[in-house]
Amino acid sequence: MAYMQYGRKAFGKIITNTSLQSNDRLVNPLLYACQGLRYRKLEVILTTSIKKLGKSGETVKVAPGYFRNHLMPKLLAVPNIEKYAFLVREQRKIYQPEEEEEEVEVVKESKEDMMKAYEKAARRLDNSKLVLRRLIDAEKFRSRATKDDPIELRSPVTKDDIIAEVERQLCVRIAPENLHLPSPLTTFGEFELPLRFPKSIPLPEGKVQWTLDVKVRGK
Repeated sequence: MAYMQYGRKAFGKIITNTSLQSNDRLVNPLLYACQGLRYRKLEVILTTSIKKLGKSGETVKVAPGYFRNHLMPKLLAVPNIEKYAFLVREQRKIYQPEEEEEEVEVVKESKEDMMKAYEKAARRLDNSKLVLRRLIDAEKFRSRATKDDPIELRSPVTKDDIIAEVERQLCVRIAPENLHLPSPLTTFGEFELPLRFPKSIPLPEGKVQWTLDVKVRGK
């Protein structure tokens, strides 16, 4: 059959290819007759799942204008006739094979595995540097007595800011109680912030506590 040789884009090529003989081309009178039907709905086969309309391969009823102006030009649906129905079934077999159901055994994560994951996350934080970019307070910057005076930030860096950036930059989620920050950071510079993790997570050799290096710089 002529309509099985085009592969993935069969619908578009078959409908638009004028070189095929009339017996091989899938020309459906409904494509033209529906232009004069204003109130009767057409049965069409969806080639793609459409929200609030149906799933791919389902037969649904739509308004002729909606089919003619939206669905058919984008090849989202085809008329519900035998040739198109056969083609849709064959395409689904090729490109959407049915998945075999497999029994999945749910394995609960042991406490030991959880502790290893926590230790890995703690080491990642301890060996990384978090970089935050902030705007300076221009007025205070101009009024500095010397160049060695700290550069004030326009807005301070809070604990919530650091926790959010840790998750975004380092892909580690920590709770507010895990980070010790008595007051927000208000100047440019590098800071070593203590991290509070359970004592069951072993510290690296030579360290007395977990820490997070934070660098605040200008934009």
